[in-house]
Amino acid sequence: MSKLSEAAYRTEALELVATTLVGRTSRLARLLMRPGSRELSRTEAGLLSTLAEGSQAHHRVGGDRGVGPAVGEQDGRQARSRHLVVRQRTADDGRAVVVSISAEGRLRLESARSQIRSLLRRTLLELEDEELAALVAAGDVLERLIQLLQRGATVT
Repeated sequence: MSKLSEAAYRTEALELVATTLVGRTSRLARLLMRPGSRELSRTEAGLLSTLAEGSQAHHRVGGDRGVGPAVGEQDGRQARSRHLVVRQRTADDGRAVVVSISAEGRLRLESARSQIRSLLRRTLLELEDEELAALVAAGDVLERLIQLLQRGATVT
């Protein structure tokens, strides 16, 4: 492949991924978390997944999920009413409030993840070996993309 055709391919591949990745991954997430087969809403699952990695200041609860403080706090209130999270003041600064996943929230999150893994395993059985290998490689690439975005890639 010549340098020109390599550059053209890269440009075309970048555009294809940029225009299809988010829609496809969102659709996949929706299909895996269909209503009726879950104990948690997508919002609750996202919140609990974030908090499973560590407690968050109450005003930052929505940050990793791309929602503002008001929506994050509303999600936190709803999750608290279902006993999925706990809110408490920090020991070192009694004014600061953190939100943590509760024992009930951890149990429900693990149950939801288990259901999703089960559905995914059954579905993956229908793929060809080459397709499965491509998904394994894609998973590694997605993790790298996540790391780049977390480092603060800017929107232009």
